[in-house]
Amino acid sequence: MKVMVLGGGGREHAVVHAFSKSKITSELHCCPGNPGIAKLAQCHAGDPCDPQAMKTLCEKLGIELVFVGPEAPLVAGTADALREAGILVMGPGASGARLEGSKAFSKQFMKRHGVPTSDFDLCTNLEECKAALAKRSAPFVVKADGLAAGKGAFLPESYDEAVATCRMMLEEQKLGTAGNLIVVEDYVQGMEMTVLAITDGETVRILPSSQDHKRALDGDKGNNTGGMGAYSPVPWVDDAFMKKVTDEVLTPTVDGLKAEKIPFCGVIYAGIMIKPDGSLSVLEYNVRLGDPETQVVLPAFGGDFGEVILACAKGELADIPWPGAKLVALGVVMASGGYPDTFEKGCPISGADEEIENTFVYHAGTKLNDRGELVTNGGRVLTVVGLADDLPTARERAYSRVKKISFEKAHYRNDIGDKSLKR
Repeated sequence: MKVMVLGGGGREHAVVHAFSKSKITSELHCCPGNPGIAKLAQCHAGDPCDPQAMKTLCEKLGIELVFVGPEAPLVAGTADALREAGILVMGPGASGARLEGSKAFSKQFMKRHGVPTSDFDLCTNLEECKAALAKRSAPFVVKADGLAAGKGAFLPESYDEAVATCRMMLEEQKLGTAGNLIVVEDYVQGMEMTVLAITDGETVRILPSSQDHKRALDGDKGNNTGGMGAYSPVPWVDDAFMKKVTDEVLTPTVDGLKAEKIPFCGVIYAGIMIKPDGSLSVLEYNVRLGDPETQVVLPAFGGDFGEVILACAKGELADIPWPGAKLVALGVVMASGGYPDTFEKGCPISGADEEIENTFVYHAGTKLNDRGELVTNGGRVLTVVGLADDLPTARERAYSRVKKISFEKAHYRNDIGDKSLKR
């Protein structure tokens, strides 16, 4: 099949890599792609958030299957336009994408359908925010309702800081329309993990478990980021736990979508907090694969990813054998110095192109400059992945590969996977 992947980050590089190894793929395209993706697929200029432009491009190329990577095109309705053109699509339409596109909708949806989550209040002005915060104690959880490029969730340590955060969104409009509605919710203590599942609207299949590392600095210190590394599968996650997740989170979610007549073919990403007593609380939904979780989950997965996605897009997910994880993968994000705050772009990158067995280098924030040199072009620049039969070896291979790559002020965590190894 002629396959198109929409997006241009590390997640999409990993998806393209998986499709490149699939027996269903005859021709591989990506829009807009990046320098790493360009080695595996034909890249095309364009905006995935423009539904009609994507429909025109895919029709022109004779694309038969589209995988939508980021959330913004899904919220914009790109999947809807492609389906209307008769193209198979992996990714929900705009109605299903509200699970991620609106934090308020997702919290209300969970409450309606008995999915475990923390108590919350929805606030449209500063007085409502103050009242919601006064009911709670630090640390507070304050979220913008709309998409904010991963920058809409805050954990203020004091009441005054929480009020200032709400004022920043509601009155100063620092996040634009995304912050016009605020979710204030209870803080949940515990261990966070990601569950990635795919569904055709009827059947649900769980991809290998993974654990992301959100904080910028070693020891889970520093600012929250889009993710500084991950590993898969999580050694302490057993079948009994995944059954609990399926029974309490995934099945009620799919049943809820059906009950509300929301068609959903795509990814259900559940950010879950495991409380000290073992109970679950869903922190958020996403409707696409996570980044950097994808960069470790797909290499660890034991099946033909393209075959699975094709079956899902056709509504035949129940017919596909499900092997689970075959290997262990650990990924380290190499970021620009200063990320997630201010950072420089355009720094030359060396060592990223060398091919070393049992490692992958997925491009995220990279581009080619006017001289054709690979340079940094974002906060998270590369995800460097080690693959092995066990976590210690995968970790060693990843960090060994990291040390062969350099760019000015490169920053990465040195403790990805350490908690699990100590546990």
